[in-house]
Amino acid sequence: MKVSRLAAAAAAAAGSAVLVLSSPALAHVSVQPEGTAAKGGYAVVNFRVPNERDNASTTGLEVNFPADTPLSSVMPQKIDGWKITVTKSKLAKPLEVHGRQISEAVSKVTWTADGKGVEPGFIQQFPVSIGALPEDADQLVFKAIQTYSNKEVVRWIEVQEEGAEEPANPAPVLALSAAEDDHSHGSSAEESSDKSGDAEPAAATEAADSSDGTDTTARVLGVVGIVVGAAGVAYGVLAGRRRAADAS
Repeated sequence: MKVSRLAAAAAAAAGSAVLVLSSPALAHVSVQPEGTAAKGGYAVVNFRVPNERDNASTTGLEVNFPADTPLSSVMPQKIDGWKITVTKSKLAKPLEVHGRQISEAVSKVTWTADGKGVEPGFIQQFPVSIGALPEDADQLVFKAIQTYSNKEVVRWIEVQEEGAEEPANPAPVLALSAAEDDHSHGSSAEESSDKSGDAEPAAATEAADSSDGTDTTARVLGVVGIVVGAAGVAYGVLAGRRRAADAS
């Protein structure tokens, strides 16, 4: 009976785990950087697309880039089995990048499967190099559209409102970290160099102290050896005299 109850409990737990893992809340299209995405810098980000369905494959992904913070550089990485289409749009206000003006920027990247796409039970990453990231924003919101082989379309375009519950189909959000400060790296290197320089005389002093200690120890041991040897000789002489006296 106990074995049956344990088996039933294990089956129920396994069933619950499957339900949790297949929950839509864990199957969002999301975006994550490789490393960090620092303000004002460049980054490689991965749009992660899990397959929510057990009877259809994901055959298309469309990612729309924010129009209010256009990016001067957007370069998707080639992926076997996927055709990539990059769409550009005219900018209302040209961007100035490295001394030159850019009048258009990427507004959308579309991936279309040449084969099976993302099959049920699998997840696919779509890498894109982007920059320069805005310096006056804490995050970038991308709106994604996922298409299945059965023609179903899921729009991940709902923006999370502060203090509100997570929407059913949230848009992918890329959090931006603080801008990297090259001067801080330089000062750290200088401090490290200074510390290394200070460590050298300290190490030499320790070595000298260690050498002095070793010499002193050797002298002490030498004196002790002489004393012990003398005591042994004296003991031998006395023992010989006692034997001679006993014999007479």
